[in-house]
Amino acid sequence: MDLGTARLDHIAVSPMDNDVYLLTAPSGEQLLIDAADDADAILALLAGGGPLRTVVTTHGHWDHHRALPAIVAATGARTAAGAADAADLPVPVDVPLEHGDSLAVDAAGEVVLDVIALHGHTPGSVALALTEGEGGESPGRVHLFTGDSLFPGGVGRTTSPEAFTSLLDDVEERLFAVYPDDTVVWPGHGEPTTLGAERPQLAQWRARGW
Repeated sequence: MDLGTARLDHIAVSPMDNDVYLLTAPSGEQLLIDAADDADAILALLAGGGPLRTVVTTHGHWDHHRALPAIVAATGARTAAGAADAADLPVPVDVPLEHGDSLAVDAAGEVVLDVIALHGHTPGSVALALTEGEGGESPGRVHLFTGDSLFPGGVGRTTSPEAFTSLLDDVEERLFAVYPDDTVVWPGHGEPTTLGAERPQLAQWRARGW
């Protein structure tokens, strides 16, 4: 998919239908989101571009980083993840992420992701926001890579009422209150959606508690 200043490619891996996303800058430099499983398939995905600069892990759950050691070993890419989840990854985290950080896909900084912390599914879950540039399918449109924090039909699984409230509060305040309805949501499993498709359900999600 042409996003103007970047290209987005995607594969699904593992019996859990984990999504792996690849962003490629005009320079050919690449950033991978969630080296979830099947290192051979991920390396084949990378083969069409330039060097892999960074692998971002959206959160510390095992199903989102099973292929991370192999991908880092094969490419020499640096790793990035939410600071609070860094200890849960199987490799050291080179770039610990906090809410409000920016993360460049390429060394020149032509393609930049905004880091959004969404506490609740895990303490250090992050989403990444990319805004399309000139020549994209819909210039100016935002793409959110949300890991397991937001899906079609609800937020991610939480283990306590307090964690659910924290996650839904963050999702409402940092996603729905900031980005427009045409914003595309690319979750950690399954198919994409938009904020506009999900917005009418927010009150229902809060009422049901999951």
